[in-house]
Amino acid sequence: MEKRGSILSRLSGDKVIWIVVFLLSLISIALIYSSSSSLAYKEKTTNFAFLIKQIQFVVMGLVALYICYRIPLGWYRFLAYPALGLSILLLALTPIIGEEINGAKRWINLGFITFQPTEMAKIAIVLYLARALEVYRLETFKEFLIKIIIPIGITCVLILIGSVSAALFVGMISLLMLVIAGVKWNYIFKAGGIAVCALLVIILLHMAGLKLFSRLDTALSRLIRFGSNSEITEELTPEEKQKEADKTYQADMAKVAISSVGILGKGPGKSTQRYFLPHPYSDYIYTIIIEEYGLAGGTFVLMLYLWFLFRCVILAKNCTKVFSALTVAGLGLLITVQATLHILVNVGYLPVTGHTLPLLSLGGTSLVILSCAFGIILSVSRTIDISSQKKMKPAVAAADGGEIATPAKEDEVEHEIMGPNGEFK
Repeated sequence: MEKRGSILSRLSGDKVIWIVVFLLSLISIALIYSSSSSLAYKEKTTNFAFLIKQIQFVVMGLVALYICYRIPLGWYRFLAYPALGLSILLLALTPIIGEEINGAKRWINLGFITFQPTEMAKIAIVLYLARALEVYRLETFKEFLIKIIIPIGITCVLILIGSVSAALFVGMISLLMLVIAGVKWNYIFKAGGIAVCALLVIILLHMAGLKLFSRLDTALSRLIRFGSNSEITEELTPEEKQKEADKTYQADMAKVAISSVGILGKGPGKSTQRYFLPHPYSDYIYTIIIEEYGLAGGTFVLMLYLWFLFRCVILAKNCTKVFSALTVAGLGLLITVQATLHILVNVGYLPVTGHTLPLLSLGGTSLVILSCAFGIILSVSRTIDISSQKKMKPAVAAADGGEIATPAKEDEVEHEIMGPNGEFK
């Protein structure tokens, strides 16, 4: 019993979030084994090799999650600024020393590992905003511009070089955090105007021949194709027809997969579109979920993310400190909004964006870094649990006739590293 109690104590915090993490990890392993057939054929190996690879990534993700879960919140406050600074540096170096994969320079190869600085920047911007909005009073728009908008703007512009959708995604998460934090609406509207003007200038410069943002052409063409919904007419030559069909090939194959099943799907491992979809193990893994497990399976996965978001909302409400509440809200939105964008692309309601499905798509830096995001959320939850236990001690002491102590404040454990005013000791 003692051993069992020690194991449970190591997994304190929100049990629902732990359950969601473990369920998504298990589903991921099963899906990758099924959806990696085309990739296995291309690389002249077997599905089993990718199964082992995915298990390794899942284990790495869970280890990273547990490490982040055990780190006290005070360290995240301290690391918020350096993490964003490091992310900006890596993003700036990516176009220079980065490795190009699938026509995009988003990866940095360190020899022993290849990773995307964009994934790191997503979490860094959330931690930075949570810390900045806790520390700065933002009494003037000038202060808001310098402390908030410029760091966000620099990060988004650097991300824009490698991925338009990722830059817009980071900007959207930042906007939602500002709204949640209660920033003045006139500040937000002014910042929005600046962002729109900056984006228009970038597009105009790109159209004028200044090709600093190579992915803009891809993004604009995807948006135009999605909005036009043009049909292939008989007047076109066979070559022109094929060229037009190739432009919407990914979306068309996803529609075929989804429309071919009912409530229960074709069954585990019986997907047929996995051989035709370009990236069924990453960008279109939700399509494989629906094809193999039907509407029931797709709804179940969607409900896991919504369940997770609901727990994050409750957790954020239980926080009494700005940093803790905004960190949970920001990371919770980051994960669920990314999942929502992925799902909407797969079912044909958004143009192709390239966002993976958190903890489900084929492993890599995205899986490990998003596991860290789950770990940080669970660290906040663990801190609140410890504080709640401390609050109960005075009541127990009073019942036993002992001395009644002053109730511990929520997040008291942070004061072991942080001073009473939030400064790092």
